[in-house]
Amino acid sequence: MNQPQMSELFKSRKPSAIRAAQIQFQKRKDNVEAINVAIGNVSLPMHPALINRMKNLAAEDSPYKNGVVKYTATVGLKETNDAILNIIAASGFKTENLHSQITDGGSHAMELVILGTCGSAGSNEKPLLLIDAAYTNYLAMANRTGRSTISITRQLMENGKFNLPKISEIEGIIKEHKPGALLIIPYDNPTGHFLNHETMVHLAKLCVKYNIWMISDEAYRELFYLDTEPASIWRLTDSEVPGIEGRRISIETASKVWNSCGLRIGALVTDNEEFHEKAVFEQTANLCAPAIAQYIFGGLAHESHEDLQLWFDKQRTYYKKLSKRFTEDFAEMMPGAIVSSPDAAIYSVVDVRRIAKPGFDAVKFVEYCTTQGKVDLEGNGKHQTLLVAPMAGFYSTKEGVYNPGKTQMRFAYVENPENMKIVPELFVTLFSQYEKQKEK
Repeated sequence: MNQPQMSELFKSRKPSAIRAAQIQFQKRKDNVEAINVAIGNVSLPMHPALINRMKNLAAEDSPYKNGVVKYTATVGLKETNDAILNIIAASGFKTENLHSQITDGGSHAMELVILGTCGSAGSNEKPLLLIDAAYTNYLAMANRTGRSTISITRQLMENGKFNLPKISEIEGIIKEHKPGALLIIPYDNPTGHFLNHETMVHLAKLCVKYNIWMISDEAYRELFYLDTEPASIWRLTDSEVPGIEGRRISIETASKVWNSCGLRIGALVTDNEEFHEKAVFEQTANLCAPAIAQYIFGGLAHESHEDLQLWFDKQRTYYKKLSKRFTEDFAEMMPGAIVSSPDAAIYSVVDVRRIAKPGFDAVKFVEYCTTQGKVDLEGNGKHQTLLVAPMAGFYSTKEGVYNPGKTQMRFAYVENPENMKIVPELFVTLFSQYEKQKEK
C-alpha cells in the first residue's frame, strides 16, 4: 500500500550540525564511551536560587504545592520577566523601557524574531543577515519559517583569530540584498569571537542608515575573557547611535550563564512596544513557556546585582581556565592545527586545513568517530570516542561553493575538567586513525 507523502521540508531535513554526532552515536552497539563536546550542554550546577526553587516545588510557599500546574499568560510570569530584566540590569544596562516575553528556550525566541523582522519569499522578501560562521539553528529556523538568509563570512586566521569583514563590505551586502534584520552574537557561538562595543556601534549605525532591525543573541553575555567591559545591544543608545532605540532586540536564555539548559526558558526582549505586542500575539499559538521552569528561573528576580556579578565572575573564572588549558594542550599535541582564540562563550574551533590530507571532510570524520572510531588511552580495555560538531553547517555557502567548515570542528567546554583534559589527545589519536584508514 502506498504511504502518504511527507512535505519537502521533512524529506530534505537532516539533523543539525550540533546534534548529528549524538544521533549517530546512539545507534552504536558496542560499549564505547563517548565524550560529547559537540553540544553546548553545560554540566555545571544551576545558580543556587534556581536549585532552591527546584528543591522546594512542594513547599508551603510554592504555587505548585497542591500539584496543580496551569498555563501561564503567554507573555510569561511577571516574576520570570523581572528575572530577565534583573539579569540585564546586573550587567550595568538600563531596563526601564525594555519589554520582555518568556519563550520556550532561546530557540523559540529565534523563531519569533525571524518571523517578526524578515519577509517571506516573493516581492516582500527580506532576508536575515548573518555573519558566518553563524549558529546553525538560525539557518534551520529561517528554513522552517519560509524565510531566507544571506551572509558575509569571517575568516579564521593563522593566529587563531576570526577577522570580521570590513564595515564597507557588510554595507555592500545590505545594499544588494536589503535584509530585514542583522543578527549579531557578541559572545559568539560557534567561534568564541568577541564583538566589542566599538564594533557594535559601527554595525548599529548601518542598521539605522538602512532602516533594519538589530538582533543580538546574548546567550553568553558576561562570558568573556578579555580585559574589557561587557558588550550588549543594551549598551547602545540614541546618544551614541541616533535612531538605534526602537529597533533593538535581544535573545536571552537560561541555558548557558545559568547552567540550566534543560529548563528550556528563553526570552525575547525589545525596546519597541509594538514589536513586543505582536510577538506575544504570535506566541499565543504556543500558549506559554513551561510554567514550572518559569517559576524556577524566576528566583533570579530577587537576587542583588552584587550577587549576580559574583556569579558572573565565578563562571568566567571556570571557563577561562578550561579554555586556556584546552588551547595550550591542543597546540602542544597537534602543532599544525589552528585553534581559535577563546575570547568569549564556551567554544573553540579547530581547523586542520594545514595538516589534513587533501579531500578531508569534517562531516565524514565525525561520522567515523561516532560509528567506528575508538581509543584506549589508558590501556585498560576501556575504549572511548569523541563527539564534535563539524562546522560546515555553520556556514551559509551554496552547493558547489568552497565551505571553510569542511576542515573545521567546534568543541564545547561542557564536559567535566577531567574529561576536557583528555579531549585533545582523543582527537589527535582519532584523527590519526581516520587519516590512516583513508589510505587503505
